[in-house]
Amino acid sequence: MGGVNGVVAAGHPLTARAGAEVLADGGNAVDAAVAAAFSAAVCESALTGPGAGGYMLYAPVGREAVALDFFVAAPGLDPATPPLTEAMMEAFVVPFGGADQVFHIGPASVAVPGMVRGLCEAAERYGRLPLTRLVEPAVALAREGVEVGVEVATLFRVLGAMLVHTPECAAVYAPGGTLAAAGDRLTFGDLAHTLEHIGRTGPSCMDPGGWLGDAIVEHLAGVGGRVTRADLAAYRVACNAPIRRRFRGLDLRLNPPSSGGGALIAAALAALDERPPPSGEVAYYAAVAWAGEVANAVRADAFSGGLRAHEMPPAAWDEVRRRAAAMVSETRKPAGSTTHVSVVDADGAMAGLSSSNGAASGVVVPGTGVLLNNMMGEEDLNPGGFGGVAAGERLASMMAPVVALRDGVPEVCLGAAGSNRLRSAITQTLVSIVDDGMGVAAAAARPRVHPEGGGLDVEGGVSSAICAALEGAGHTLRRWDAANLFFGGVSAVTHRAGIMDGAGDPRRGGGAYAALANGEVERL
Repeated sequence: MGGVNGVVAAGHPLTARAGAEVLADGGNAVDAAVAAAFSAAVCESALTGPGAGGYMLYAPVGREAVALDFFVAAPGLDPATPPLTEAMMEAFVVPFGGADQVFHIGPASVAVPGMVRGLCEAAERYGRLPLTRLVEPAVALAREGVEVGVEVATLFRVLGAMLVHTPECAAVYAPGGTLAAAGDRLTFGDLAHTLEHIGRTGPSCMDPGGWLGDAIVEHLAGVGGRVTRADLAAYRVACNAPIRRRFRGLDLRLNPPSSGGGALIAAALAALDERPPPSGEVAYYAAVAWAGEVANAVRADAFSGGLRAHEMPPAAWDEVRRRAAAMVSETRKPAGSTTHVSVVDADGAMAGLSSSNGAASGVVVPGTGVLLNNMMGEEDLNPGGFGGVAAGERLASMMAPVVALRDGVPEVCLGAAGSNRLRSAITQTLVSIVDDGMGVAAAAARPRVHPEGGGLDVEGGVSSAICAALEGAGHTLRRWDAANLFFGGVSAVTHRAGIMDGAGDPRRGGGAYAALANGEVERL
């Protein structure tokens, strides 16, 4: 698409529109990503918000990319904080994918949120517009209300027990006494006030003594939470160098630890780069299934320590090749309470911002509208067991914004939601764009596969002939009848041959908007 000054892709069309409006107002990629993330707190409120954590990868033209880490940290720096045990949290069982999944929620499941500090610091370091402007779209959406779409309603049903767990939470998500369904309109008056306050005060609102920080700490102290003023005082946004890899002549910049997602995607793409591009659909699915197995091998316990270190171990990429046949058993988890925004601006800079509230704790801080995360209760993020992450340490994550550059110029930016499937979604979308020359919308919608637990999940839309070929190659298939948000939700933008484009994942009701040269915005 030509004649545009930038494109924003996100997990909800109104999230993308908010970012595009900021681009049209003269903002850059970081401004748009931050504005979109604030708006996602309204449009995708169960997935992200001021009580969440995340990552941003920013790739300006002519300068090296940077990675901001504002993911959640383990509380407990106050010596009076009791150690976390499973008994301190509440377990909810949710049927999913043929098995029961257990969620641990409640006040003790809340980790130290980094979202507000991360968004404010990103805007201060790299943005152009004032923070008050960046929260405007979100404030308007919160007051006017947002209609619940089909895909969001599906997520609400999965997370339903968490969203009505407390009176404050039920007042937001079940205002009529029953959980909001598709077509219902939700308003967020308290959250609008909070977002305005963030716009006026910036990150200091999360300091000890700050309005929002004190509201969170004081409420949690009264209901059995573990986040204290000492935890808020110690929290810092980390600015890191991205992981650097090559793929098909492109320079990749990927999210570094504390997230392991970037390293696993790099492992899969490094393996694919050893082979010629696949020719035909059968070869494509065989290749990406194999690459997913490579990523699983790297994730094995004997090697996973490197994914949490501050830099990748030197032997990492040799290990990828040596262990390509290994498999890792992983838990089949529901859709994943994560969302992602990708942006390209008029200068050609790109920003990808991923954030998550976990499965949500069920705790809304009274008077703020802020739904807090449940990351301390997420088994995947606490591999050493509940309470095994040291106080002040970042929890692990799989979130993985990615930027691909050609000759120093950003060409593709993408990221995804989807728990451990997001790395498969990102890898397969990037391969579809780079190897198969697909447009970004077609690449995001292409049916996916994901290796896990000794089998291969195959999304509806993959033909019987391809499935037969995969079975003939030794895969044990779990076939899905249709497209499903289990396979992740990609948001991606491209800037190729002077043309900017973008797409949100149809599995999650995503969307993309362009900022036009005349100052207007248009849905793609």
